[in-house]
Amino acid sequence: MKVPKYYLILFTALILFLAACNTEMGGDEESEAAPTEEGEQGLDVVEDTKIEASDPDSSPELALNRGNTVVVGLQEPGGVFTPYFNTSGYDGNVQSVMFPPLVDIDETGEPYPRLAEDWEISDDELTYTYHLRDDLKFDDGSAFTAEDVAFTITLLHDPSYPGSTDITEANVVGGLDYKEGNAEEIEGINVIDDQTIEFQLEEPNARALTMLGGQILSEEYYGADYSKGDLDYISDYHLEPVGAGPFKFEAYNPGEEIRFTSNGHYYNGEPEIDTFIYRTSEGDSQQFFQTGELDYSTFPADQDNFELLQSLGYANIDLYTSSNYSYVAFNHESEIFQDPNVRIAFNLGLDRQAYIDTRFQGYAELANVPVAPVSWAHTDEIEAFPYDPEEAKRLLEEAGWEEGSDGIREKDGEKLRVYFFTTDGSGGNDIFVTLAQENYRDIGVDLQIEQMDFNALLSRVDNGDHDLVSFSTTMQPDPHIGVEAFHSEYNDSTFRGYDNPEVDELIDAAVAVSDIDERAEAYHELYAKLQEDPPMILLNYNKVLAGTNARVEGFEPNGIRGIAPSLELLRIAE
Repeated sequence: MKVPKYYLILFTALILFLAACNTEMGGDEESEAAPTEEGEQGLDVVEDTKIEASDPDSSPELALNRGNTVVVGLQEPGGVFTPYFNTSGYDGNVQSVMFPPLVDIDETGEPYPRLAEDWEISDDELTYTYHLRDDLKFDDGSAFTAEDVAFTITLLHDPSYPGSTDITEANVVGGLDYKEGNAEEIEGINVIDDQTIEFQLEEPNARALTMLGGQILSEEYYGADYSKGDLDYISDYHLEPVGAGPFKFEAYNPGEEIRFTSNGHYYNGEPEIDTFIYRTSEGDSQQFFQTGELDYSTFPADQDNFELLQSLGYANIDLYTSSNYSYVAFNHESEIFQDPNVRIAFNLGLDRQAYIDTRFQGYAELANVPVAPVSWAHTDEIEAFPYDPEEAKRLLEEAGWEEGSDGIREKDGEKLRVYFFTTDGSGGNDIFVTLAQENYRDIGVDLQIEQMDFNALLSRVDNGDHDLVSFSTTMQPDPHIGVEAFHSEYNDSTFRGYDNPEVDELIDAAVAVSDIDERAEAYHELYAKLQEDPPMILLNYNKVLAGTNARVEGFEPNGIRGIAPSLELLRIAE
């Protein structure tokens, strides 16, 4: 089950680092609420906004006395700080401080150069050439060259590679042969010179640019003990990372902090901030922000917290739409959900807008397609399933589920009883559970709720014990990440049993070309097909509310990449 790569439980704390600012507002304006835009139904959706601190000089003494150090809160990581080997998203946050990619993604999901100065893609989209920046160095002072890129991509093709990155998706010539033990080197990797590397592909794939242009490991450091088929040694480096980012690793004190210092070898110049800290100690991050213990924190996006931040004169406020989406997945191996009309009925029979209004009060938006509005692949042309219990009843009747004497539908002597798995009641789960039980009871469904901790839920979903389960995606740097689990060849237990050849073809088509307009068209066709054969119940796109102590300038979070790209810009305000 590939949950660590793609899924997190609904309302997970990883939302802490999602961001996207679509509309900027400056000045010292005071208002009772964030501005709103007219919604098609339900409560008005609160607009994304950015508001500067009204009284920057009111920052708590604890923050002012910290000097040239910036502190951000983070959940306790797993201690695997080597890119591509972690199973915790929090480890990924740690890695992003030290390991910028060759090619990064902007706030709309489009690529831009980081450690690679530029790149070329051949007309047939089978040759990718990356040109590294001049005089790149790792944070230990060693040279960063095309050989390190070749080493990293080779490592990811190793037969013993245990992580969740499937580099074979990039279709490098000879990559699969190497992975399966039929070759001693990868034919499609060609180092031209220290600053230039070329990859030959078997067939086009739009994601190849960023997959091959990802985070890079030093061959001199991480490859000193490398032998094909044995990557166990890499674990010795997880707590001693060497990267090429704006900050370099200094120390990890479990339950307290991860400390970084500025990297004098960084290609874009040493950051002005001397020390960057992820604080991992348990406690209320919102309280830590109010006392000055944190310089940056996110808050559950709602009106109360928006007004709280406004009351803190030293808080710069960012309200933005994240790139993730929340949903309820069907177990397609369940006999109940093998009929697409039943799945459509479950979509129509749930008043999702009422849930969103009650839970988020305008700080979330009803989802219509499996990609958020911040992405170039989103479209408003596909309408979200409306709340239509009468049509839901008709479809259930058509599928053979007839109303029983107690109001619960029956078929072949079996009650329409469905088991829904979710985490322990927190973060709005109770609101959803109450409404869903009422809605589904109205159309003749007996919804049985089982709440459990996250690890237990993953285990039971992996065993296929569920009928329905609630999840949220992580950040979506590419729209393919939001739909790849619907492909019949994707090995994931969350959508177990979902198999639609037309959906497969459309997913493949959407990554077969690099042109964004062509890709967007393919995704829109895919979304229309998913309306006919829904793999899940889409819930909402989330908004994130963040506060930054005005003593720190430079944070520019976005919903695709979070705060990582802006860390090099941090500075203490004069």
